[in-house]
Amino acid sequence: MTADSSRGKSDPGSDFIPGGAVNPTSTPVDQARGTGNVVAMTFDDGPNPGETERLLDILAAHGVAAVFCVIGENINASGGAEILRRIVEEGHTLCNHSTSYADMGSWSPADVEQDLVANLAIIREAVGNPAQKVPYFRAPNGSWGSTGEVAASLGMQPLGLGNVIFDWDGNDLSETTLTNNLRGAIQPGAVALAHDGGGNRENTIAAVETVLPEKLAQGFSFTLPRGGIPDAAWTPRR
Repeated sequence: MTADSSRGKSDPGSDFIPGGAVNPTSTPVDQARGTGNVVAMTFDDGPNPGETERLLDILAAHGVAAVFCVIGENINASGGAEILRRIVEEGHTLCNHSTSYADMGSWSPADVEQDLVANLAIIREAVGNPAQKVPYFRAPNGSWGSTGEVAASLGMQPLGLGNVIFDWDGNDLSETTLTNNLRGAIQPGAVALAHDGGGNRENTIAAVETVLPEKLAQGFSFTLPRGGIPDAAWTPRR
């Protein structure tokens, strides 16, 4: 693999299959596609046995599709590949979130490319599809550096953090607080970010279980972020 460090251009090899985004840009997107009461739900740091599976049950019960930003180490961990296959089979969209959640903000384009291509390979091997679409990339910690340019050159639309619910260590992780935070994050046109991995996410999943039916009753539709998959290939679920 080679990369042009001045422009973030990459050439990962003739056998490489891009992530599948249509006309990706290097600028991270942080808005949902569509108009009105639309929101894109995104979940980071899985797959995670237990919480991710419960989350999938909740999403299926309400007919909601989401974007799962997955980490290679978690896919390779016990049970990870099976959960990833379920994510794909149930109609959710994948996002490359690196092989290990390392902060890549200071990495060279060549090193970023190596990690993103490696995680694509992990994802595709796990689901048994060498051309599996992974149309988004989200930088761990929101630390971008050259990652946006490299991701776009590899066929993945960079995905911004959007409205976060602060469900990570150092914040109030009570179910009540996370439920209120999720209510606030789901706003018209927003990309909402919660976590199904990276720690104990039971209260996050409980918040999703409470808030999703509330927002559906208020007339919200759950869609994808802008970019990535073309609009013609996506129908919002309600």
